[in-house]
Amino acid sequence: MRTVSPGIRSTDTSIWSDSILCTLPSVHEAQSSEERLRAAALRVTRPRVAVLDAVREHPHADTDSIVRIVRGSLGTVSTQAVYDVLRALSTAGVLRRIEPAGSVARYEARVGDNHHHLVCRGCGTIVDIDCAVGAAPCLLTDDDHGYVIDEAEITFWGLCPACARGREPSIGGDITSTTQPEE
Repeated sequence: MRTVSPGIRSTDTSIWSDSILCTLPSVHEAQSSEERLRAAALRVTRPRVAVLDAVREHPHADTDSIVRIVRGSLGTVSTQAVYDVLRALSTAGVLRRIEPAGSVARYEARVGDNHHHLVCRGCGTIVDIDCAVGAAPCLLTDDDHGYVIDEAEITFWGLCPACARGREPSIGGDITSTTQPEE
């Protein structure tokens, strides 16, 4: 269990506040990469496992960073192969592709829950923000135009604590990977 904000605690599948429990779909954090691939009916290959491991270890990494990590793991792999794996895993719902304004595509393995992102305008750090507790108010609109809404992507922008203090952040903007903002 981790603290999301004062008075709110979270596990992989639930968020509690003082009076509300919001159950979230499992994000499969306990499954191995091989198990996640099989659960998505995908063949287990070394490049797929290496890409999924890289994204799990470095949430919000961009493609170039993932390529470097995978090459460090496998030795040689083409950039195109990594792009193909990222596309296949995203299409299968094993990875989520996010594109904050002004940023290249980034990938994360946290899927199946209703979370959003907070991006630092100074260093580019991206952190996960759990949805407001309760019945996912971000999915309610004043006019849905006939759409059946099942997901909302909300990006919060600001300065991380390090940038707000005017010092260098402890983690660079390329492979930024934290779950909650630093205090």
